[in-house]
Amino acid sequence: MRKVTVYCLLLAAALTLYDCSPKKKSRSEPPVPVVTAVAVRKTIPVQIEAVGTVEAFRTISLKSRVTESIRKILFKEGQDVKKGKLLVLLDTRAKKAALEQAEATLAKDRALARYAKEQSRRYSELIEKDYVARDQYDQVRANAESLAAVVKADEAAVENTRLEIGYCSIYSPIDGRIGKVSVDEGNIVMADNTEIAVINQITPVEVSFAVPEKALPEIKKFFSKGSLGVEASIPGSDAPPEKGELTFVDNAIDKTTGTITLKGTFANQDKRLWPGQYVDVVLNLTTESDVVVVPSESIEQGPDGKYVYVVKKDQTVEMRPVVSGRAYEGFTVIADGVREGEQVVTDGQLRLTPGAKVSIR
Repeated sequence: MRKVTVYCLLLAAALTLYDCSPKKKSRSEPPVPVVTAVAVRKTIPVQIEAVGTVEAFRTISLKSRVTESIRKILFKEGQDVKKGKLLVLLDTRAKKAALEQAEATLAKDRALARYAKEQSRRYSELIEKDYVARDQYDQVRANAESLAAVVKADEAAVENTRLEIGYCSIYSPIDGRIGKVSVDEGNIVMADNTEIAVINQITPVEVSFAVPEKALPEIKKFFSKGSLGVEASIPGSDAPPEKGELTFVDNAIDKTTGTITLKGTFANQDKRLWPGQYVDVVLNLTTESDVVVVPSESIEQGPDGKYVYVVKKDQTVEMRPVVSGRAYEGFTVIADGVREGEQVVTDGQLRLTPGAKVSIR
């Protein structure tokens, strides 16, 4: 009887311990909140980006062609000037005196030349009648020809002096903007040596930039078919980019950098681009029409390559490997892996695994 009682007590205790033990309950994971976007078809421009430097379309070093002192400077530093504007006047007094002397010498030698020519004519008549010796006639004729040559030299001297007087008025050879003036009124400028100022033509203006040599075949291909557009943006500026045209492709690749230099020409009517300025350059080659694109932030990089999470109809996600192409304005071309109209996850990928349930925010 005692043994039965003990067994009953042990069974009751076991049942009591079983009831007090924690019970396991099955729980389903809550859906992961994500942001999605739809893959669409777009036309994407094919572009090359680079950093460029603005250069003056033409640069003129303003110098004198004669050695003289400056009488008057007729411009201000930083002034815009037109082609043909009078900029500098040099002292012409010495040149005018030299001109008067040259003209006087010319007048004297012309008179002598006329006399020698008339004398030569007379001796030619006398030599036919054997009134004078041949040697005497030859001497008179040679003197007349010599004086004729002297007259030509005098005429050249007069013309040269007049040119030098003309050089004493210095005009702008181009439309442009004058920089800092290097001399003052009263200073003597040396012929072809002293720089008075520098004029830069900035309307139009050029932008020089370098691109990797691997881009050269594409550039040559599209450049041969027509003009290529170039855009230049000022870093930190919200203004729209300046638009220009590719006008120069260098004839050799820089071996030290593996790049080739290009230049674009811009009208620059508002004068936003300034020589020496650094700008962001975009060279437009062509466009890719009707390609599938997704937001660039939807593409992740894994150990096996790039992939995206695609949301299926049952609100679960599939990890899909993709082949991506060019990027433009926040979108990336998908060459393979995603079809038009499919939803891709753009935010919340870190919490996802293949097959996970999602809720779209």
